[in-house]
Amino acid sequence: MWRSLVGIAALTAALTLPASVVAQEAPASQKSLPQQLVDAFNGVFGVHPGLRANHPKGVVLEGTFTPAAAAASVSKATHLQKKKAPVPVTVRFSAGSGQPNVPDTSQMPRGMAVKFSLPDGSKTDLVLLSFNGFPVATAEEFRDFLLAVAASGPDAPKPTAIETFLGTHPAAKHFVESPKPQPVSYATLPYFGINSFKFTNAKGATTFARYQLRPVAGEHFLTQEQLATMGPDYLSTEIRERVRRGPAKFKLLLQVAEKEDKIDDPSIAWPDSRKQVELGTITITITKAVADSHNAEKKLLFMPGALVPGIEAADPMVAARSASYIVSLSRRAQAQ
Repeated sequence: MWRSLVGIAALTAALTLPASVVAQEAPASQKSLPQQLVDAFNGVFGVHPGLRANHPKGVVLEGTFTPAAAAASVSKATHLQKKKAPVPVTVRFSAGSGQPNVPDTSQMPRGMAVKFSLPDGSKTDLVLLSFNGFPVATAEEFRDFLLAVAASGPDAPKPTAIETFLGTHPAAKHFVESPKPQPVSYATLPYFGINSFKFTNAKGATTFARYQLRPVAGEHFLTQEQLATMGPDYLSTEIRERVRRGPAKFKLLLQVAEKEDKIDDPSIAWPDSRKQVELGTITITITKAVADSHNAEKKLLFMPGALVPGIEAADPMVAARSASYIVSLSRRAQAQ
């Protein structure tokens, strides 16, 4: 039970991000919520100098994004308008854990982050997880969830802190106990946005929605017998080999909220019956694999709050996530 909780925390950890430069470390009693979040990750997974606090194991690839015809009807964002040339993107797939050497055979969600490089030199990011829903509604509750995991080792008195937490947080219990099937490839998993965003088109019409990335190759998973034959780095190896053979593609979709849907509570997954709008296609090509992925990703920062006109955060958790990534990046930069 304990090990599975740590693994899931790792995957929930899958939702924190890196970032740029922060002030000097404050005393524990004076730390900001983003600093507390990174500390809580470290409490579960340990400190690994120079690496991300969460999702340190990953692989970086490059490709392009081509907007769909319907994209401009939802948002005036630059990358969602029809252009003569596709928009360059950098993609990072990652293992959902704060451990840099976590085996790819571990049962936890994976991460997919996308950075769009726009013609004017600006950037905008997506950060998604291969699980539809989040364990808690707020950043403060997420900190408490991680603290409970860290305090619930095999020798902790019963009921443990995490058992108590899950007993009062049904969404977290669902998140921890839900099956996490093992993918054939990073390119055969769906990925889901945790938070909601407000999209505004050129006419001023607004839409509240969450992102989804759906693999064009379809969703494919391993049997337990197949999984037993896989190595600890099978996913990063497979995706590199896959893009050498041909492009890996994802459809970028929006799941549109209806009036009764809560846009500020990521612990509630919206029904599959909600309207979807296709925004475009991400294509990872054979000529765009990053050779030195390890060093390339050290320089990368993906933040859900890195937005452009036409897209705004609709969930307060976006700001806390982005700020905690900045704390994480600052600390790993200082360690290098």
